[in-house]
Amino acid sequence: MRKILKLNKISTEGLARFDLNNYEIGTEISNPDAILLRSFKMHDMILPESLLAVGRAGAGVNNIPIQKCSEKGIVVFNTPGANANAVKELTIAGLLLASRDIAQGISYSGSLKGVGATVPTLVEDNKKKFAGQEIMGKTLGVIGLGKIGVMVANSALDLGMQVIGYDPFISVESAWGLSRDVKRAGGLDMLLGSADYISLHMPLTNETRGMINADKLHLMKKGVRILYFSRGGIVNNDDLAAAIENGIVERYVTDFPDDELLNMDKVIAIPHLGASTKEAENNCSVMVAKQILDFIERGNIKHSVNYPDCKLEQNSNFRLLVINKNIPNMVGQISTILAEANINIVEMLNKSKDQYAYNIIDVSNKPDDEVIKTIYDIEGVLKVRVLNM
Repeated sequence: MRKILKLNKISTEGLARFDLNNYEIGTEISNPDAILLRSFKMHDMILPESLLAVGRAGAGVNNIPIQKCSEKGIVVFNTPGANANAVKELTIAGLLLASRDIAQGISYSGSLKGVGATVPTLVEDNKKKFAGQEIMGKTLGVIGLGKIGVMVANSALDLGMQVIGYDPFISVESAWGLSRDVKRAGGLDMLLGSADYISLHMPLTNETRGMINADKLHLMKKGVRILYFSRGGIVNNDDLAAAIENGIVERYVTDFPDDELLNMDKVIAIPHLGASTKEAENNCSVMVAKQILDFIERGNIKHSVNYPDCKLEQNSNFRLLVINKNIPNMVGQISTILAEANINIVEMLNKSKDQYAYNIIDVSNKPDDEVIKTIYDIEGVLKVRVLNM
């Protein structure tokens, strides 16, 4: 019986993929084979030796100790694109909120409760305080052209905006999905100086943390409106406050509020609703369940953030899986051990990603415990499994 530990509520659409005759799923599971989570912060957790995989029902993985998992041979999965439409729709809503003072107008209307028949007159007298601007014909700069960024860029075009995009690492898949009418920015600074609206869609990394700072904000047009529906930490709050005070930033809409932001004028703080739709939660749970099942039962990896994507069609009844540090002669050492045990390699696949590598090896007969131990004894080997296919 395989064990799955849930650290957050996971949609039943995904959990239904697990055969309960073979899997035990719960919130109080000891020695789990896999962990499923959404936003639970794992950094202080002790990772059990039994743990093979962590599945994040969502794209961001900054709540998971990636390096610690990698060092223990634990594969971390996420679900890029599964919630993309939900985030795109909220970003478009943010675009309109940034333009028309809708939120402030609604708040004002709510303040008129109890004034009776004078409500219509007060509304007409004060509506000019909430006048905004239209987005048609304005320029939107999209920084980060992953699935969400591409969808936002394309939707903005449909709304009549001019769109420029910047992503030095754009994937082939994203490039195919991006409208030809999205103009390519000559560089980040060029985009910042040209856009009336800026939408940020890059992951939080050591390189992007605090990237939107005083230097970058001073490049922007006076009255720029910034949308931030990616991941907290990319915009420097102190520098943002100064830019708002100086009239550079007219409106800042974010899905990641904190105490500093809540005390700033001209900030619209949405309580992290980007992926909070039934459809997005279902999509993420189904996708992560499929990934975990494929890895546990067949050893295949897809959408891992710390190990290479690796898939091999079944070629025999026995499959050997080896996770190791990416060092020379690893495949040769494993092959020698198998040969000395009279085990033939039917088919194999070896791939690496940065410091780590993964091997799927279909073999003629099942390696015994002694063979497994010998492979484990190779310097740099982190995890070894044998599957009966």
